[in-house]
Amino acid sequence: MLVAHLASSMFVKTPIAALLLFQSGGGTPRFSLWEMWLHMGWPARSIAIILLVMSAWSVGVMMDRWLAFQAARKQSRQFAPVVAGALREGKLDEAIRVAERNKKSHLAKVVNAGLQEFRVHELSEEISGDKIEASRRALDRASAIVHAELERGLSGLATIGSTAPFVGLLGTVIGIIDAFREIQGHETTGISAVAGGISEALVTTALGLTVAIPAVMMFNYFTTKIRAFDVEMDNSSSELVDYFLKRAVIRR
Repeated sequence: MLVAHLASSMFVKTPIAALLLFQSGGGTPRFSLWEMWLHMGWPARSIAIILLVMSAWSVGVMMDRWLAFQAARKQSRQFAPVVAGALREGKLDEAIRVAERNKKSHLAKVVNAGLQEFRVHELSEEISGDKIEASRRALDRASAIVHAELERGLSGLATIGSTAPFVGLLGTVIGIIDAFREIQGHETTGISAVAGGISEALVTTALGLTVAIPAVMMFNYFTTKIRAFDVEMDNSSSELVDYFLKRAVIRR
């Protein structure tokens, strides 16, 4: 109450003081999201709803990518030593079966594509350089497809991270416009005339930042993970091509 009294006597000019004096009838200061929601106009409410939808969508993408990356990492750790042992013993069909059992592993998808292509050519009389190059292209195609699958939803996450603050800023502008409209309508400059508009401005700005910050952080995190997966797939492809070359030499 002392803060409210001092702010009133000094004709408060800051948003924080405006929130301290924000009243919904009577003399009791209130600062709750529900009270501010009730005082929002529908334009500001629409902005808040849009931000909430963006937040829900981004959370869905984060959970989906997190689960997908965790499953890919777990299955790849199990897959790599088993398939390496099968290839070391020359059991190509066994390696393919192991790859097909680990459908969520990014390494298994790439290795399986290369092995399938190589097995088709191995059934012929001779494994030429062109046939090994065909296997290399199959590995490259599989890597590109897996990379696109890993990136699913991340472009939308980046869009939300970059646009949510501006959507919140739009709500801020609408709140300020409403505040000036209230001043004009009531022909007064008291804090009660602008409290509603200021609260709208603060809430939408804060909501926009709350949506954007986690989206940007998780986008950067997932992008770093995808780079690591790309390195693993490239290394596996190179090692598999070396294996094909050695196997072709043995057959000769």
